[in-house]
Amino acid sequence: MAARAKLKMASPEPKSLVPFTRESLEVMEQHSTKKPSEEEKDLKPNCGLEVGKELPFVYGNLPQAMVSEPLEDVDPYYTNKRTFIVLNKKRTIFRFNATWCTLSPFNSIRRATIKILVHPFFRLFILVSVLTDCIFMSMTDLPRWGPALQNTLLGIYTFEILVKLIARGIWAGPFYFFGDSWNCLDFSVTLFEHISRYSPLNFTSLFRIMRNLRILKIIPLNQGMKSFVGILIHCLKKLAVVIILTLFFLSVFSLIGMGLFMGNLKHKCLRWPQENETDMLSNRTGNPYYIRETENFYYLEGERYALLCGNRSDASQCPEGYVCVKAGVNPDDGYTNFDSFGWALLALFRLMMQDYPEALYHQILYASGKVYMIFFVVISFWFAFYMASLFLGLLAISYEEEKQTATEKYKIDQEFQKSLPELQEEKITAETKTIQIEMKKRSSTSVITSLDASDDATINHKEVSELEKSRQRCPFCWYRCAKTLLIWDCSPCWLKLKEFVHRIIMDPFTDLFLIICIILNINFLALEHYPMSLESSNILSIGNMVFIGIFTTEMMFKIIALHPYGYFQVGWNIYDSLIVFHGLAELYLTNFHELAILRSFRVLRIFRLGRYWPTFKILMLTLCNSIVALKDLVLLLFTFIFFSAVVGLNLYGSNYKKYVCNINEDCQLPHWHMHDFFHSFLNVFRILCGEWIETLWDCFKVAGQLSCIPFYMMVILIGKLLILYLFLALIISFGSYKPATTEENDEAKNLQRAMARIKKGINYVLSKILCKKQNVLEETMDNVSDVYVKENISDHTLSELSNTQDFLKDKEKSSGTEKNTMTENESQSLIPSPSVSETVPIASEESDIENPDNKEIQSKSGDGSSKEKVKQSSSSECSTVDIVLSEEEEMVYEHEKPKHLRNVYERRSSSAQISRGPKEGKIWQNIRKTCCKIVENSCFRCFIGLVTLLSTGALAFEDIYIDQRKTIKILLEYADMIFTYIFILEMLLKWMAYGFKAYFTNGWYKLDFMVVIVFCLSLIGKSREELKPLVSIKFLRALRVLSQFEKMKVVVRALIKTTLPTLNVFLVCLMIWLAFGIIGVHLFAGKFYECIDPTSGERFPLSEVMNRSQCESLVFNESMPWENAKLNFDNVGISFLSLLQVATFNGWITIMNSAVDSTDVDMQPNFENNIYMYCYFIDFIIIGLFLPLTMLIGAIVANFHKHKIKQGGSNIFITVKQKKQCRALKKLIYKDSQKQVLHPENKFQRFIFDLVTSRVFNIIIMTLICFQAITVMIQSDEQSPQIDTALFWINSVYVMLYIGECVLKLIVFHCNYFTSGWNIFDFMVVVFSITGLFLPLMVGYYLVSPSLVQLILLSRIIYILHPEKGLKLFHNLLLPLMLSLPALLNISLLIFLIMFIYAIFGMYNFAYVKKEAGIDDMSNFETFGSSMLCLFQVTIFAGWDGMLNAIFSSKWSDCDPDKINPGTQVRGDCGNPFVGIIYFVSYIILSRLIIVNMYIVVVMEFLNIASKKQARTLSEEDFRKFFQVWKRFDPDRTQYIDSSKLSDLAAALDPPLFMAKPNKGQLVAMDLPMAVGDRIHCLDVLLALTKRVMGKDLSMEKVLSEMESGFTLTNTFKITYEPITTTLKRKQEVVSATIIQRAYKSYRLRQSDKNTSDTHMIGGDREVQAIKEDSYIDKAEGVSIIQSQV
Repeated sequence: MAARAKLKMASPEPKSLVPFTRESLEVMEQHSTKKPSEEEKDLKPNCGLEVGKELPFVYGNLPQAMVSEPLEDVDPYYTNKRTFIVLNKKRTIFRFNATWCTLSPFNSIRRATIKILVHPFFRLFILVSVLTDCIFMSMTDLPRWGPALQNTLLGIYTFEILVKLIARGIWAGPFYFFGDSWNCLDFSVTLFEHISRYSPLNFTSLFRIMRNLRILKIIPLNQGMKSFVGILIHCLKKLAVVIILTLFFLSVFSLIGMGLFMGNLKHKCLRWPQENETDMLSNRTGNPYYIRETENFYYLEGERYALLCGNRSDASQCPEGYVCVKAGVNPDDGYTNFDSFGWALLALFRLMMQDYPEALYHQILYASGKVYMIFFVVISFWFAFYMASLFLGLLAISYEEEKQTATEKYKIDQEFQKSLPELQEEKITAETKTIQIEMKKRSSTSVITSLDASDDATINHKEVSELEKSRQRCPFCWYRCAKTLLIWDCSPCWLKLKEFVHRIIMDPFTDLFLIICIILNINFLALEHYPMSLESSNILSIGNMVFIGIFTTEMMFKIIALHPYGYFQVGWNIYDSLIVFHGLAELYLTNFHELAILRSFRVLRIFRLGRYWPTFKILMLTLCNSIVALKDLVLLLFTFIFFSAVVGLNLYGSNYKKYVCNINEDCQLPHWHMHDFFHSFLNVFRILCGEWIETLWDCFKVAGQLSCIPFYMMVILIGKLLILYLFLALIISFGSYKPATTEENDEAKNLQRAMARIKKGINYVLSKILCKKQNVLEETMDNVSDVYVKENISDHTLSELSNTQDFLKDKEKSSGTEKNTMTENESQSLIPSPSVSETVPIASEESDIENPDNKEIQSKSGDGSSKEKVKQSSSSECSTVDIVLSEEEEMVYEHEKPKHLRNVYERRSSSAQISRGPKEGKIWQNIRKTCCKIVENSCFRCFIGLVTLLSTGALAFEDIYIDQRKTIKILLEYADMIFTYIFILEMLLKWMAYGFKAYFTNGWYKLDFMVVIVFCLSLIGKSREELKPLVSIKFLRALRVLSQFEKMKVVVRALIKTTLPTLNVFLVCLMIWLAFGIIGVHLFAGKFYECIDPTSGERFPLSEVMNRSQCESLVFNESMPWENAKLNFDNVGISFLSLLQVATFNGWITIMNSAVDSTDVDMQPNFENNIYMYCYFIDFIIIGLFLPLTMLIGAIVANFHKHKIKQGGSNIFITVKQKKQCRALKKLIYKDSQKQVLHPENKFQRFIFDLVTSRVFNIIIMTLICFQAITVMIQSDEQSPQIDTALFWINSVYVMLYIGECVLKLIVFHCNYFTSGWNIFDFMVVVFSITGLFLPLMVGYYLVSPSLVQLILLSRIIYILHPEKGLKLFHNLLLPLMLSLPALLNISLLIFLIMFIYAIFGMYNFAYVKKEAGIDDMSNFETFGSSMLCLFQVTIFAGWDGMLNAIFSSKWSDCDPDKINPGTQVRGDCGNPFVGIIYFVSYIILSRLIIVNMYIVVVMEFLNIASKKQARTLSEEDFRKFFQVWKRFDPDRTQYIDSSKLSDLAAALDPPLFMAKPNKGQLVAMDLPMAVGDRIHCLDVLLALTKRVMGKDLSMEKVLSEMESGFTLTNTFKITYEPITTTLKRKQEVVSATIIQRAYKSYRLRQSDKNTSDTHMIGGDREVQAIKEDSYIDKAEGVSIIQSQV
């Protein structure tokens, strides 16, 4: 309806095109002087008539005389705007101003410039010029004619600016030249270029940088890119608050880092001089106790920087002969430290962006201790996650808003297009009427007129036929020629052959054969490896030729069967033919070594699976449509990367060559620099991938800090914004993905038919062999499946079930809300399925039914008259209580159950059944009842949960030191036995209580059973030496935690629901990776080998060693090792691992460097010999990582949204109790925690009360906190003692001021002061500040750090986040996180459990691995704590490649398998590469999957809150906010305020109740009741504002009545006054009184004029004049009052 209204307002009946004349301008000026009507005020610009769009054909044909000529504006919105439009040949709309600072529209010069400007060739000419300029800007060495071309381009740009200036006019308004910011940029660049060229001053460097802005000129030349820039600027406005919050947190954490780590990274292990070395060292340094020479520091093997150390017990310790002193510079050439606020901010920004965090992480742990791991967990996990969620959430909201506006515009355009035929018909009828009238008038020329009308009709038919022809892709003659030549149906013999071949090629088994061939061909492609024997190579080559023959035969048969014309009409057939032609061409070109790259195109055969795979087809179509829709955004991203690369080249290119020795000891350019455009482009691409800190350090060395930081921040922030927006757009587009179930092509159906025939044949053969009829078998299977189809409510006892049923019936009668259905197996099994269920009462705490209110219970009974029947199956016999059957269950058991199966069940006798004898049955039933009561008892469940936690926690003590702790080892062995017996006993009790069938149909009980088996196997493994490897499976014991805690179960179920349906999408992504893996094998197999110098560990230069034979012939003490890189592309398996490291951006730089340096097989690599191999990895990151990731996450989001809707919109990761806690949390967030205190009667206390509760006092405290933070910011390491003294006294002043604030509040609030958590926090800060201020003076600064007081005082900075007194901007950003906390807590618990399990597994398998690469003294698997540190690194994708490299050391050359490890019987320090790969890959996939769901939870919460705001609904929080604002205007709680305060009250409210000023007219129109003294009641105001927001309907009236009744119940003490008037009546009274006063004054004035004579004195005249002036003033005041109120 709104769209239609807009259509009517902005798009009335289209008028024909009219030339813009002087009369048009006069009419426009006359119309603009008039006051606009209400309809004209409501008009909005028509989105279909915007600048840059094509004029709709409803406005008629465009005559040649009107092309590039001024026309009257067709959009009614611009009727009064003094504008006109110009159309070019393509009907593109250009809008110009007719007046103000411009030539007349009728001036010949301006008309000529307008014609030039609107001509399509002019735009194309400028675009070609800009692209040419871009090419030359990317060149480092220009040709000789380069300067001349640059001068020519400058002339072109100058001419363009002059044309635009004359055509548009010099002004800053809309449609003027300077009204467009792109024109301003273009003008400033061109002007500066002229100044730099012709100025005597040297502006060369600045000129080159400013000239780079010319690249951005591409954006306004593309309307789509220009619109996306506007969208992103709009997003930035929304993200401004997030950016401020990010800077706030970064500053706070930087200040904390300064207080904790300032100067610590300078601590190094220094060689302490011996007695005989004192003289020598004194002569060197002059100080024997403080040696500055770097050669005296302790270095680890292969490390560039000295070993860091600390004085804490958990920090790194120095070896013997060395002491830990503060000396030298900070790590990374001094760029990594916390010695000042700037460096600390850079370090924290690096941690937030997750760039090389493991290095900083290790440095801090080495220098300060492992306890500061908490700091990194908070920064790297919580802070980085929260900030990323904020940006993603707000960008998702912005994208949804833009999508909604685009949808509305599309609807308007559709309605506009729908109205075109009607308007065209009206035009035709009007034309026919005019023709008829003319025919009547001109009877003499009737024949000519009829001929003209017939000609018009034929012309219309021709236009229609031409339109149909234009829609064809090719000319019509081509279609006729193709049908003649490419449809072969000339010979009857040929037709018979065609029919025969058609039957063969369309047979289902043919498609089955082809899909088998495709899969076999993929396997053959994946079998290639290095080194490969000649026999294997021949087999693969023969197989390749066989498959080419098969595919060629298939193509030929299909061409025969379908004709060439029909064959090439199908896209997949064209793709198949290209693959065949490529295979044939490859066979003929195998001898050409230069064309060996053609082998890589074999991977295209993999994607032939898409023909038989509907999921692949849907995903590819969705991807193509999304890329087409977002092509302008992709172009914008590429433009920005190109611009950044050129800017980097011009800024730092020469510096990299000039100061190359600063970054490389050999004075050679490294792999990553900006000396040329290609490397600059690669550097920018690397920055956007998240790896920027190392290249920034190099930039510091060659160009300085002030120059590099702005450039890098620009690339990171703008580039990340573009990538995130594109990423979200693709995810939302893939969010509409649905599994392919309905749409299937013929090939997929043929596969199903073939499989059905095979199954039918197998069943027939089996039936013949077994001498049974197939129908009997099918009937038996159906009946067996029917036995298991039972509707039930699990996990509850019978009393709970009956109560739940009664409650649900009452709820169904009272409310008509929909309830979600849930089957038994969905509640009992890990994987939801609607088919299998069992009727066993399970303990309520183990129930998977989260919310009984939302479940539809199938078993229904009447009001007490229905018959109850008991199930007679084994499960019911084993039950301790009778279960009522529903009508559907009776039908299943009594009618559908086959007789022979009933007899089988009746004859069955086992320990799990009740005996038919009455006495034995009662005994057995009592035993079962007792067991059921035990297992359902809450104490028993708590006991089992406690034992589970103890048994899991005991695993953490089994580290490498367990053999040295004999007592703990013995205790753990006995504990294992006790735990095993307890769990066995619990299992037996549940078997007795529930029966075997019920126990083993529950997924969680199956898990418990598996854990019991693990316990038993581990005990058996301890008893025998040959079974000792069984002990290593003890880590699986921790899985039992999943089944014991409901929060874990909820998360696991939710993850299964959201991820399992995406298996098809995952396989598609895996197929893309397989293609890149095979290409990698073709390109790099066997080329990563190199000859290593064992002394230096570096590669021999090509001048010394050229190939493998020369390397092996070099003999010093032994032959040189010809080593392969640990991660390479020698086979598909290792290729997958290498690609995973590239995808996680860990170790990818080393892999890319090896690929770029590779030459050939058995050849020594050379520096950047194959530089364009970077393109392979860029393509993989875009096609193999970015796009598949969007597919996968989009599918997960779709499943998450679907299951969330099924649960009524509630979060699927929280339990029922947590849902209630979320509602309570919302109330707690908006609730004023401090008890309201009345005004004190004492004047002094009242003065203090007004002071501390005033907004000014709050602002003063906030300002004081900010100044205190600034005081900390100005500190630095090794500052002078005078600054230390000054800071001590400044901190003392802050402490005194905070004490004064605390004392003032205590005087006013007394004990109520401690009812607020914020006040308690302030009091604790004051107490600790006083302690921290004086404690160092008593015990010394060595024991208590002087920065302690500053950190304590700094903690008050979180006061800014106070929901009431802090900045309100942050409140809306913190709310989604607070509401998502329960779900995030549940998911975090699951992550911790997975980390725990993997940590234990790592301790069992990698505890003794040699310490090298990523495994060192801090990060290792020796103890549980160190293992958790390693896994935390892997969780954030930090340094897992180094750990895997250490585990890869499994050869004699890398490790010692016989090494004796002290304190244990384990020998060797080698790793197991296979186990290591599985370990890290599985953990990365699991952790990433869970973390993705964490992001989805928070982002969906953002979208949920945003959708509620757009729905114009009021929540309980809005009402609380209203009353909180009301308290400020009614501090005495009278429930009334003066009517004069009403305007301020409405302006102080939060949206949606907010009313911006001026609002007095709107408030008067609400007609609010007023009591004595012009006072208004709070409920009347709230009801009126609620009506204004939600409108008027029947449901609204109910809401208002409920609000009023609820208010009267909660406020029984309300002071009631009868309303004597309303705001509207009072206003009418005021206006009436004003009119009466004005009339009376005018009457008195007339009377005084009559009584005055002509000969009055001058003084009398002055009095009369004064009276007149007063009357005129009164009149003016009255008129102004009326106007303001109206």
